[in-house]
Formats: sequence, C-alpha cells, structure tokens
Amino acid sequence: MTLPLPDQPSLPPSVPALSLRGIAKRFGGKIAVDGISLDVPSGSFFGIVGPNGAGKTTMLSMATGLLRPDFGTALVQGMDVWAHPLEAKRLMGILPDGVRLFDRLTGEQLVTYAGLLRGMDRAVVSLRVRELLEALDLTQDAGTLVVDYSAGMTKKIALASALIHAPRVLVLDEPFESVDPISAANIRDILDRYVASGGTVIVSSHVMDLVQRMCDHVAVVAAGRLLAAGTVDEVRAGASLEDRFVQLVGGRSKTEGLEWLRTF
Repeated sequence: MTLPLPDQPSLPPSVPALSLRGIAKRFGGKIAVDGISLDVPSGSFFGIVGPNGAGKTTMLSMATGLLRPDFGTALVQGMDVWAHPLEAKRLMGILPDGVRLFDRLTGEQLVTYAGLLRGMDRAVVSLRVRELLEALDLTQDAGTLVVDYSAGMTKKIALASALIHAPRVLVLDEPFESVDPISAANIRDILDRYVASGGTVIVSSHVMDLVQRMCDHVAVVAAGRLLAAGTVDEVRAGASLEDRFVQLVGGRSKTEGLEWLRTF
C-alpha cells in the first residue's frame, strides 16, 4: 500500500521533523520530564527507548499537543505545536498510549471519521479506508464495533486512524504492543515504505532488537532525562543496543537468592 504525502510545501532537510527545546513536566512532586532537548531529522526512522516510567509517553504527549508542558517548546517541521496547534497537528499522525477511542463505532466508521475530521474528501477517505483495513488485515472485522476488538486489533485500527491523512510525521507510542508477528511485519513494511517516500516515523518501544533492526536513529531516555541520541551505530558504540542501553541506564537487579524458586 502506498501512503501519499499531503500537499504541503517542502522544507529544507536541515529543518528537523520534530524539535524539542528544554521541554519539562512535573506531576506533584515528581519530575516526569526534566528539560529534554532533542532533534529528530526529517526522513528518519527514529526510536525512543527507555525503562518503564522513564518519561517517554509524557515527552511524546507534550511533543504532539496532547499534554501542555510546564516549560519548553515543541516544533513539528518548524511549526510551534502550542502556538499554532491546528497547523502543527495537520502535519502529524499520532498513535498515543492509553488514549481511548470512540469504541462504539465500527472499525470502518472510526477510520472514516478520522479522515472526515481532517477535512478530507469523502471519496478519498473511502478509498484509503479500504486500503488501510486490507493492509492491516482488518477487512473481515470492518463492521465490528471497536469495543469488541482484541488489544492487538485495537492497536491496528488506531494506527489506521493515524495514517488516513498521510501525515508528514508519524508519532507512534508502543505501536507493536499486543500485535501478532504477522501484523507487526506488515506494519513495519508500511512504515519502511512511508519513510522511503520522505515521511518521518518516531516510535517508542521497549523491544531493543526491534528498534535496532527497524530504526536508523535512536534516543535513550531514563528518569526524565535524555542520556544519548544519534544514529543507532553512534549510540550503541560497537555493542548491541540492549547492552548499551543497560550501560547507560544502569539499575540492573542482582539475581542471586530466590532459592525458593529452585525447591520444587
């Protein structure tokens, strides 16, 4: 399936797809994101990795206009997300983590609604909905209410809704979570072709091997701070990405003891 890019003026390659400057967020006494600055190159497949509670979802929520930062700015292809939210959001497709869908619609209705909400022509929406449902193996479930979808199917229909308007920048929070291997391979093919055509994908994931194979750039986030960023080869510095991640983040637990596990 080909995802055409929207009719937007081309920007110089030097303009980052996403630029964060000193972005920060506190919840009560907890600092969730502590002044992160990061540039995501246009046309890159950019992975964001970090342990649970690292601040990845909070950072991406602020970057995409879902959560207002306490400090800092977020620019999407040079457009300030918070000063010009409508213009910035037209450039993005977002698969957020934990945000509820309109699950009393069928899968086909939900993706159609997402396209019409973007102001797209109904005939174009209809064609793209059919193609997306087929590419994501959801055609047989097009008439099923989203509330009755499995976790993996829900993830895929949310991805279809993010893709419908062919955005220039895709921000995907754990897109492969709960998705079966065949569907995951299909999604990777779609995203690879999207990046090859000039789009930018930003994906958070806990699966280091997947990020290492799929992404050309990566950032490591822990305790709300950016520990490393660059090409995958630069960040892993000759080691596997998983080993380098453990070196940067630390905190690996000792596995001695637990003798009771060996008494069965």
